[in-house]
Amino acid sequence: MNQNLYDFIVNKGHHQYRHTVDWCLAEEYAAKGLSPIQRMADRFERLCREEEAVILEGEQIVFLRTVANLPAIFTEEEWAEINQKHYIHELGFMSNLSPNYYDTIATGLLEKRKTADPYGQRAIDNILMLSDKYLEKAKKQGREDLVEILTQVPRHPARSFREALQFFRILHYALWLEGNYHNTVGRFDKYIWPYLKADLEKGIYTRDTALALLEDFFLSFNKDSDIYVGVQQGDNGQSMMLGGEEVFNLLTELCLEASCNNKLIDPKINLRVSKKTPKEIFTKATHLTKAGLGFPQYSNDDVVIPALERLGYAHEDAANYTVAACWEFIIPNVGADVANIAALSYPKAVDTALHSSLLTAKTYEEFFATVQAEITAECDRICAGIHDLWFIPSPFMNVLMDCDIYNGGKYNNFGIHGTGIATAADSLAAIKKYVFEEQSIGKEELIQAVDENFENTPELLHTLRYEAPKLGNNDDFADSIATALLDSFAAALTGRTNCRGGIYRAGTGSAMYYLWHADEIGASPDGRRAKEPFGTNYSVSLFAKVKGPVSVIASMTKQHFENAINGGPLTLEFHQSIFAEEDGIEKVGMLVKSFIDRGGHQLQLNTVNLDRMLDAQKHPENHRQLVVRIWGWSAYFVELDKEYQDHVIARQAYTV
Repeated sequence: MNQNLYDFIVNKGHHQYRHTVDWCLAEEYAAKGLSPIQRMADRFERLCREEEAVILEGEQIVFLRTVANLPAIFTEEEWAEINQKHYIHELGFMSNLSPNYYDTIATGLLEKRKTADPYGQRAIDNILMLSDKYLEKAKKQGREDLVEILTQVPRHPARSFREALQFFRILHYALWLEGNYHNTVGRFDKYIWPYLKADLEKGIYTRDTALALLEDFFLSFNKDSDIYVGVQQGDNGQSMMLGGEEVFNLLTELCLEASCNNKLIDPKINLRVSKKTPKEIFTKATHLTKAGLGFPQYSNDDVVIPALERLGYAHEDAANYTVAACWEFIIPNVGADVANIAALSYPKAVDTALHSSLLTAKTYEEFFATVQAEITAECDRICAGIHDLWFIPSPFMNVLMDCDIYNGGKYNNFGIHGTGIATAADSLAAIKKYVFEEQSIGKEELIQAVDENFENTPELLHTLRYEAPKLGNNDDFADSIATALLDSFAAALTGRTNCRGGIYRAGTGSAMYYLWHADEIGASPDGRRAKEPFGTNYSVSLFAKVKGPVSVIASMTKQHFENAINGGPLTLEFHQSIFAEEDGIEKVGMLVKSFIDRGGHQLQLNTVNLDRMLDAQKHPENHRQLVVRIWGWSAYFVELDKEYQDHVIARQAYTV
């Protein structure tokens, strides 16, 4: 690692090269009557011309954003009209796609230009123009190494490991500069390994020198990430997928080590594993978990690949899956799935049924049927609201995809998150046990207590909160209810066709909805009080008394993930002390393996230290580099809004 460069970037020294532009492009474009694609092409050209070439001392992988803002291309009136006519997902720009970096790096932009449309050709010309700025800068600085590299790429195919890394950096940089966001990295060790392998065989690199270069490459992801779009700093979608049965190689290991050594929030490391994955891989991955970055996130090939095939993905595509910005499963090169288009709230369905039908329901089964009906009705509302989906055209993204991305891809499926499954399952378990089986709590009593936020019923609150059955204790009473909820959600989406001719995919993720959906209802029958958040993604309740991580894994691997494979991990928090000795690291690695062996689909481990987080809230200046995992991304703790900080603090911290 280049320590001086690392310190310079971490301390934000490179921000001195940034400036903003005050161009009134939207008004200009409106007056000229330019089409959306013409506006995107023109803005990209202007930005490439405005960007300055900055090469930092000792930097091996170059390209640094110097224009810190992207001027709007539509006036407020135009954007309102577009929104009125179409369904606009998030910001309207293309996101959560996995482009074909491999083919582009292997052939060069001049070759890609031959088959690009006129707007794609224009984008390529502007990237080459910007690259030439860096080439001239390198010549002036006497950086012959960069001169050789930038003379070759991105015009021509990469010939070496470093050229491949530099080529990727240029492509990734250009996507952000064009206006796309949550640009993923894809299966990095699959498409970059041939370059490193060849260089190792030639004696150009040793293991150590390859690692040092990779660390500098990983550092490049953090140069501009603070100006990338996201809910919070860190939510930028720079997700890298490693592994898979046919892929594990030296580059896989080096990526784990580089991330561990850098201890930065990007790139976000994901690891594909299966029952066949050797024990030592889990141990090596757990060393990265020890670093406290929330990496790696695990995906189980044994579950994911067959489940995607059940949804209609061709085997070769399903076997090549990667993840979107957070954890949603997407297909590189040809997939145009919108994997996070909406979210369903399980607790809201329970709350609606509680107030509409609990008093009249004669059995728990009758009551649960109303919950199922509400889940179906909510899916009806969600799907009915998504029509005429439209994206701002992206000429350069279109160049990098093996499809006409303007009109979709080979796959055009929509993913729906499912929020608060533990809150809903625990609520239903309490209703089933106390209202219908034991009849120790009256229906009116429960409804009134929930509506009053348990202000007048502290004993009932204690019973529901701490003594009632909870998901996470390997108790079929609660676990089977979670299974029924997930099955109901998947069934409610089965058979529906979206406005792009694709299907809907149920998922186990929550994204930021664990906060938003919790604010939509008051207290809940599990003892959760109003304004308390749900657990993130596919996790137990924040206040659930559970036996430990083994019981949580047992509970959360019983469900039928083949029916709900949009993605969304079980999240477990481990106290930092468990990683102090190698024995603890191996135990956590074996815990991960047991999750995979039991048929879990996706797993995320966090390393937490409560005392340090509490001190960071009081003295943020002392903890600038403290990293925590939020949902599908990691962030610097002190840069988070307090509601996100408090949620991380409230999560379970296990030992093994």
